[in-house]
Amino acid sequence: MSIRTERLGSVIQKDLGQILQRGYQPSGTFITVTQVRITEDLTIAKVYLSVFTQDRDPKTIYQHIDEHQDEIRYELASKIKNQVRRIPELLFFEDDTSEYVNRMEQLFKKAREQRSDKNDDK
Repeated sequence: MSIRTERLGSVIQKDLGQILQRGYQPSGTFITVTQVRITEDLTIAKVYLSVFTQDRDPKTIYQHIDEHQDEIRYELASKIKNQVRRIPELLFFEDDTSEYVNRMEQLFKKAREQRSDKNDDK
């Protein structure tokens, strides 16, 4: 990624975070924009979201955001219209980094336990 796309990605990440927190985040739910990747031609922005909710299914939150994608893009346009000629199309994805980290930690823990069991047998 070029410096321009990285900068624009960080601006979009910050602004989308504010937009989602103000208008599209149901009560008791926390939505975090973890990463924004923009294509080199600045037409598509892949937005990775992390959703924490206690009383709702996270899939319904993603569905709610997808349904309001045009409104979110319009609000984003009002914030970044002086920085770009065209507002990128927003594609929302679930960020599964925390699940991956937890899975890796469990595997490492299991490997350490097996190693300690082998050393105890000797």
